[in-house]
Amino acid sequence: MATYSINSAFKLNSGYEIPLLGFGVYQTPLEETERCCLEAFNAGYRHVDSAAAYRNEAGCGDAIRASKLPRSEIYFTSKIPRSGMGYDAAKAQIETSLKTSGLDYIDLMLIHSPYGGSDARKEVWKALVEAVEEGKIRSIGISNYGVHHLDELEKYIAELEVERGGKGKGGVISVGQYEIHPWCPRNDIAEWLAKRNIAVEAYSPVVRGKRFGDKTLVSLAEKHSKTEAQILLRWSLQKGYVPLPKSVTPSRIKENAAIYDFELTKEDMDKLEFDEYAPVCWDPVQSGLDN
Repeated sequence: MATYSINSAFKLNSGYEIPLLGFGVYQTPLEETERCCLEAFNAGYRHVDSAAAYRNEAGCGDAIRASKLPRSEIYFTSKIPRSGMGYDAAKAQIETSLKTSGLDYIDLMLIHSPYGGSDARKEVWKALVEAVEEGKIRSIGISNYGVHHLDELEKYIAELEVERGGKGKGGVISVGQYEIHPWCPRNDIAEWLAKRNIAVEAYSPVVRGKRFGDKTLVSLAEKHSKTEAQILLRWSLQKGYVPLPKSVTPSRIKENAAIYDFELTKEDMDKLEFDEYAPVCWDPVQSGLDN
């Protein structure tokens, strides 16, 4: 069993490292974002997951500056929204995200969803590859892509390499972000990504609290003297994922980071294998290639 700490990181295909625990700011009001991120930094988090669609990139940037931590120690993610699904639109969104956050570079930029159709996805990927070459973004990836979308992207990267003159010129997928938890495990996607050394990020890792009270979860929490949320976050970590818990409550922000002083056994992990596909968020994964 791997030993984890709050400083544990995963080496991406881009060559950069991503901290294995992230702090999510989905639906965090802009006026609360700086405070919440600073609470997270004080609790030891060094990874913030935002998006253009969250409308709080500015608060994240303010927190990064106010923290007085070296910029190189904080990993910041944003995402291209559906309105940015096109070559020019994506390029414009990258500039907007840099300006809004006030940062010199973005550590990770994801395509937020596969919506927009095949041509649009390819155009956005090309814009991201160019932004990496320009030093505006360090690593790139996708979110909410099904295996069919991933296969298409892999083929396009090979085409782009030929078009742009060689290996690596098509960009590398560093991260895939999904709703993943025991009731929505997405094993087919996780296996596709793992085979290619692509980091798997898990949003809604505590299932928005909707499974609290589940008898298996309660028994594991009692066994380890931990909360149900901590059990789910530890499950995610031990699966090899990068969980992205979110909260605006200082005590919960700290609690969600206190997952390094216990370990789930193989038997515990097996108990959290459910034959269910029950996402609690949107599910673009199922959309067609020309959606």
